[in-house]
Amino acid sequence: MIKLFKVKEKQKELAETAAGEPPVKKQTAGHLRLIRDISELNLPKRCTIKFPNGQDDVMHFEVTICPDEGYYEHGAFVFSFQASPLYPHEPPKVKCKTKVYHPNIDLEGNVCLNILREDWKPVLNVNTIIYGLYHLFTEPNHEDPLNYEAAAVLRENPKLFESNVRRAVSGDLVDGTWYPSAYCPYTDEE
Repeated sequence: MIKLFKVKEKQKELAETAAGEPPVKKQTAGHLRLIRDISELNLPKRCTIKFPNGQDDVMHFEVTICPDEGYYEHGAFVFSFQASPLYPHEPPKVKCKTKVYHPNIDLEGNVCLNILREDWKPVLNVNTIIYGLYHLFTEPNHEDPLNYEAAAVLRENPKLFESNVRRAVSGDLVDGTWYPSAYCPYTDEE
């Protein structure tokens, strides 16, 4: 009986292909949940989402965060999200594509955010992650670092940390590492 369903399914797929229509892809529960989560997004001010592979690939998207306060004010930081079919039972993989001087983001783009690791629960969603990332820019945490040098500077000399962030965002050398300019394209009038 099971083979019969597979044969009928294959025949339907072949018929659609012959008719010039693309085969219908089955959507996983994770895909459906992600579509719902994205449709219900309530992004912080000056945050945007885009789908580099087109709207059909909701499992991969990018979020740009432009904080309007704190050390990183006027910066623009792009994060890549890659969700698996097991979403929401496992968190999406999130990487920072913008090289940033930050205690909780290393130079390879790995992000130290507890809800992306041990504190993830299926009731959380993409909106929660985006607000968590936004919070990292308004309140960087030197107590749980990935970039130990930046964390030490934040802890021991906040004024120097602020100066280092400004230099990094403007596209300069900080502690022997060059950072490309990461200014936000939005103006304060928006």
